[in-house]
This record gives sequence, C-alpha cells and structure tokens, in this order.
Amino acid sequence: MAHFTNKTLLITGGTGSFGNAVLKRFLDTDIKEIRIFSRDEKKQDDMRHRLQNPKVKFYIGDVRDKRSVDTAMRGVDYVFHAAALKQVPSCEFFPMQAVRTNVIGTENVLDSAVEHGVKNVVVLSTDKAAYPINAMGISKAMMEKVAIAKARSLGNDATTTICCTRYGNVMASRGSVIPLWVDQIKAGKPITITDPGMTRYMMTLDDAVDLVLYAFEHGNQGDLFVQKAPAATLTVLAESLKELYHADTVVKVIGTRHGEKLYETLVTREEMFRSEDMGDYFRIPADARDLNYDKFFVEGQEDISKVEDYHSHNTFRLDKEGMKQLLLKLPEIREDINQLSQ
Repeated sequence: MAHFTNKTLLITGGTGSFGNAVLKRFLDTDIKEIRIFSRDEKKQDDMRHRLQNPKVKFYIGDVRDKRSVDTAMRGVDYVFHAAALKQVPSCEFFPMQAVRTNVIGTENVLDSAVEHGVKNVVVLSTDKAAYPINAMGISKAMMEKVAIAKARSLGNDATTTICCTRYGNVMASRGSVIPLWVDQIKAGKPITITDPGMTRYMMTLDDAVDLVLYAFEHGNQGDLFVQKAPAATLTVLAESLKELYHADTVVKVIGTRHGEKLYETLVTREEMFRSEDMGDYFRIPADARDLNYDKFFVEGQEDISKVEDYHSHNTFRLDKEGMKQLLLKLPEIREDINQLSQ
C-alpha cells in the first residue's frame, strides 16, 4: 500500500459495494484522501455519518456529466472507476441508459483523468462482457473497448496509465442472489432458482479489491486483468445456505430470466491465446495492432482454435463444504450464523 501514501484516490460509484470494501481496506493507511463520487446523495449521507472520517470527501455527480467528473478529478492521483448500471433486467429494458452510464460515462472519466494528469486509472468490468448476450454485458464490453482504445492512443510513455479488471459474481454485493436467498430463508419463503445447473464464479468483495490493487500495481497501458476464481452451481449455493441456516426451505425453480447465461466466461479463447499466466491472475495485454493489419484477415491464426475459453463450467468447481467455507468469509453470513448458534 506504499503507492498510496499521501496520495488522493477517486472512486466513481463509490457508495456501492466495491467502494465500501475499498474504504475498509484504506482508511487505516497513510493515504491522504479518498473521494467518493456518485449521484446518490442518500447513500453518501449515510456513509458520511457512519464513517465520520476527514480523509473521506464526498462529491455529488454523475459520470454522464463530465463537468461534475472534472470537479471531482482535480488533484487526484489515482482512479478506481466502478460507477455502472449493473442490473441485467434493468439494462434490457433501458439499454440506452446502460450506454450512457457504462460507455459514455467511462469515456468522460478517462478523458477527465487524462486532462487532469491522473497517474493510474483502473476500470472495473464484468464476466458478462465476454461473449455478451445482454445489454448490460454489451455495454460493459464496449466500456472495455473504450478504455483499451484510449490506453492504446495514449501510448506507454503517457502520464496516465489505463488498465481494466474483469471479475465474476461478487458474493453478497448489491443486487446479487445471496442476500435475496438469505431474506427468503429468513422469511420462510421458497428459494427461487432460475436454473439448478447454472454456474457462477464465486468471489468475495475482498477478492475484487485484491484484483484491482494487483492491476494497479502490475498493469501496463491497456492491460486487462482477470482473477482465477472457483465456481459453483446454483444448487450447491442454495443447499449450502440452507445447511448454514439450518433451514428446510423449499427450492423453487422459476426458469432462466431474460438475458441470463447458463455459465459465465471470464476469458475468451482469443484472449486466452495471448494471455500471460501470473499465478492467481491472467494478464491480457492490449492488442497492439493498428488499422493496417491485413495479414490477420488474409492468414489468420490456426493456434487459436486449440485454446479453450476460461469459464465457470470448466474452472475449479466448489462442493457444498467448499461453498460453505467461502460463504463464512462474508461478515453478514457469519453474523447471522453466530446469532443462530446463541
């Protein structure tokens, strides 16, 4: 964390789950200032009263409005860009809203960061950006393209370095299935599952912060970083929660929602072909080709067809015991279980 000593960090969408996790990690360090930028004044007010910390500064604004971004960007050293529309059904019904926040908003943040001499920007993406089939994933895929194109145009000698992170399902984050199922268990209602065989990557918020920090420390211009993560079927997740809560709740299959995948891909085979295995992470460098790349149209690359995607069906699969151990890393789950055992 030495890189952050006496520095100013801006977190867009900072009132969300990721922003709160970063604050927990950073508040006791020697960081000079953390700026929380979001459009939600209620969440900012709640956070301000809860923290009562002079290191944390709050900026009301929207990434769609570059003027408000510019106001928050002055004097910033580093940016974690987490602001996004993330809910799949909402983006399906209002796709242009996803474009305005996830694509145009990202362009505004990057332009502002470059103009203000920010040293590092880490852009947060999602597994839904790989082979996207829904509006949220498509907008996030475009967000990655915008960030990587900007990085490529800046070049390696630029003041500002831009890189991306892509991660899977963050357990218990806002809008995710775990809080919903816990509420259903507590209320004695059936657990609603879309498809029992559906798999999802399982990451904690701490994992997400670790990934962003790894990208920050090791990223070159235009790099995309992916953390290797275990996956589980929805059945294993539901049964693990039932056992932890000692519940005999019925599981009700409701069918796949519009825009949902059976499994999530974190790294496509084209990306895997040029990726670098960093141990716990994959590093995918930016495609360095310019528009004069006729040989790739004429010749192609046969080796790519021998490479497999990295997805939630072929990664390490958690059983119930492994899933329960991971669930117990979540503070809210541990608190519930401790209360049940008293």
